[in-house]
Amino acid sequence: MLKIRNVFLVLGVLMSPLASSATQVSVGLSFPNVSIGINVPAYPRLARVSGYPVYYAPQLDANYFFYDGMYWVYQDDYWYASSWYNGPWGRVDRMDVPAFVLRVPVRYYRRPPTYFRGWQPDAPPRWGDHWGRDWEQHRSDWNQWDRRAAPRPAPLPTYQRQYSGDRYPQQFERLNQLQQQQYRYQPRDPVVRQHYQEWRKGQDQRRGHDQNQRRDQDRDQDRDQQRR
Repeated sequence: MLKIRNVFLVLGVLMSPLASSATQVSVGLSFPNVSIGINVPAYPRLARVSGYPVYYAPQLDANYFFYDGMYWVYQDDYWYASSWYNGPWGRVDRMDVPAFVLRVPVRYYRRPPTYFRGWQPDAPPRWGDHWGRDWEQHRSDWNQWDRRAAPRPAPLPTYQRQYSGDRYPQQFERLNQLQQQQYRYQPRDPVVRQHYQEWRKGQDQRRGHDQNQRRDQDRDQDRDQQRR
């Protein structure tokens, strides 16, 4: 079963609008109980990867893509996905990364890792060489496709342009509500569809966790007042 591990990036709190030519992104690796972050202060300019149903962000200092209604970031040998340009993000197992994301040629990685050196810029990364035999056997057909029959790219969620800096939604309920109201596209790739469902499920779980935390804090405050 496809799954996105429920590890989320904390929304950037120091967001401020930037000119697109100066936009930078900082990505942190996630581990349990460690604060991590990715900060894209304004909706990035996205350009089509020629011949692919994928977009990339040429002015971000990050391996940042958009495919089939979701954003994808590759950093420190991990893939992350989100339905909003600045997260919250979920980590994607390397076995479950959509094939068209894996097929993006090396030249479109704005921050390529050192192990990309020497690889053909117009060919996809040599994932099998890097991730090993188990991955290659599990994803043996990842780069077998008819270029003449590539699907059309999903429409860009440009409505998110109006939500930059302090306007970026901070609550998961608001993120989902705005997307349902202003972006009716549903993923067509079955792999992405699964990730999208898991992402939304993860937000619900995170919301429940936050609510439980607030409830515990209120209970502790009541106890402190009673002791006084």
